[in-house]
Amino acid sequence: MSTSSIEAAFAAIARADFLPDDARDRADHDGPLPIGHGQTNSQPRTVAAMLELLDVRRGQRVLDVGCGSGWTTALLQHLVGPGPRVIGVEVVPELVDFGCRNLARASVDARIEQAASGVLGWPEEAPYDRILVSAEPRELPEELVAQLAPGGRMVIPVAGTMHTVDAVPEGPKVRTHGAYRFVPLV
Repeated sequence: MSTSSIEAAFAAIARADFLPDDARDRADHDGPLPIGHGQTNSQPRTVAAMLELLDVRRGQRVLDVGCGSGWTTALLQHLVGPGPRVIGVEVVPELVDFGCRNLARASVDARIEQAASGVLGWPEEAPYDRILVSAEPRELPEELVAQLAPGGRMVIPVAGTMHTVDAVPEGPKVRTHGAYRFVPLV
């Protein structure tokens, strides 16, 4: 995925449209913004870096874990192109509703599901070509690694460090990419 494709997604999907009314005037702020329920809309620079690492391609199936307001879900849908190929998963019911309303208002053909208690990701529709995780576990969750398709990639912050996980024949190939802070993955 080229930087220009990511820039085009940012231009097409306005962050302000995925923020609560009282935060929309700060949409241009390059920092995390609260969206309620102890969750945030991630810093745009961080989202861009994660999308660059994820290397999304047109036509891929993508899972967006911890999708919050639906902004990253919408960005991912823009990157994969037409057709419902992106599923967002969120643990907070009020944010599931908020994210679904945001996607509908923006006419984005993706969906957000309520995360099942004790289940990471959305295993019933796995495998996925790409998985983006916007919440931080203490250890790499094997449950999410198992949802990657052969040749797939996951981007996930683990214990303060961004990781890419590539599903290769000899087993997951894990690389690290610097320090980041996220809300906890529950």
